[in-house]
Amino acid sequence: MLVLIPLIPCLGFIVNAVLGRRLTKSASAGVACTAMIASFGVALATAWPFLFGSGELHAVEQNVYTWIKAGDFVAPFSLRVDPLAALMILVVTGIGSLIHVYSTSYMHDEPASEYARFFSYLNLFAAFMLVLVLGSNFLVMFVGWEGVGLCSYLLIGFWYKKTSAADAGKKAFIVNRIGDFGFLLGMFLAFVHFGTLDFQRIATALAPMAPEATFGTVSAIALLL
Repeated sequence: MLVLIPLIPCLGFIVNAVLGRRLTKSASAGVACTAMIASFGVALATAWPFLFGSGELHAVEQNVYTWIKAGDFVAPFSLRVDPLAALMILVVTGIGSLIHVYSTSYMHDEPASEYARFFSYLNLFAAFMLVLVLGSNFLVMFVGWEGVGLCSYLLIGFWYKKTSAADAGKKAFIVNRIGDFGFLLGMFLAFVHFGTLDFQRIATALAPMAPEATFGTVSAIALLL
């Protein structure tokens, strides 16, 4: 069920990206908005027990597939929801749905092809943001981060024929690449220090440590990320 939350807006992206030139503006907006609202519905059903249920719930994890396997190192493409992730998926899908609905008016005067392109970018942005907040390890989180950076570049530079928009898109791209360096360095330090990139295993390793023991390397990892 977890995989449906980012998958639904991703399907909306595919429809508008492939068929956008053949769709009317109403159809393009309908596909994108329906995808986001459906994703919000699944997110709400997933998050409800964590945020409003009685009793303490354990995190739920879904392994989509084994992404990387090298010797003892295994990096699955897996998604995980806990109380924090439950809150974040509601924020992303809820506010994302409102942004999609608002954009139908904001983009009203644009031609149909541009309309579909804009909504395909919005759907893709939401999908990657959901991968970012649901990833169960740093590698999946990094995929989400890279996707969000790509979509930021595409949306900021959407009117690429305008010099100001194109320049702003390039600036956003460069800033994200600077962030990549810190993210990658933080992942490297985390793997060296803990021997894993899995969030749950890192949390388990940190639990018995005294606060002062986590000040150095762990604080550096947190700052880089």
